[in-house]
Amino acid sequence: MSSRSFCGRTLARSQALQLLFQAEVLGRAVSEVLQGPYALGQDDPLDEYGEYLALGVDGMRKKLDAVISRASTNWTVPRMPAVDGNLLRMAIYEILYVDEVATAVSIDEAVELAKAFGTDESSRFVNGLLGRVATEIEEGVDVVSVAWAQQTDEEAQEDAVPSNDDVVDADAQPQEDQEQGIEE
Repeated sequence: MSSRSFCGRTLARSQALQLLFQAEVLGRAVSEVLQGPYALGQDDPLDEYGEYLALGVDGMRKKLDAVISRASTNWTVPRMPAVDGNLLRMAIYEILYVDEVATAVSIDEAVELAKAFGTDESSRFVNGLLGRVATEIEEGVDVVSVAWAQQTDEEAQEDAVPSNDDVVDADAQPQEDQEQGIEE
């Protein structure tokens, strides 16, 4: 993680990112992480906004992931570094559900946190994807509804595709006929 020192809302976002990361690594909900011993990079107590943000993101994770998946051209959310995915979730959550935070501020903060905690490419990736989402929102697109509908349509199509176990070989003989050596 980073050796940078954060304050104010940036500190809160940094703490939220750390909570989301811990929850993901542990395979638990943020609320469960908060009930036990959790680690934050700073000696400061957990900021109220950081807790609010982490819990909000965690509660909307599937829908936020659908938005990210729709906006991402070459990466699925599971393939993204965990820091990048959680930064994207946080910024999109803020853009959509935290009225007192301007879109540009959410994006700038996510980019700065990506520089501090992510890979060398994280800040550009986060900025580009959030820019695509923000543009759609500005154009009046309900990005959550569109992405959620697209995801559920794709899942329905996947469920409709027969697996190898469901495919019947028309030339295959019934098992008992094969065992008895009976030919048709």
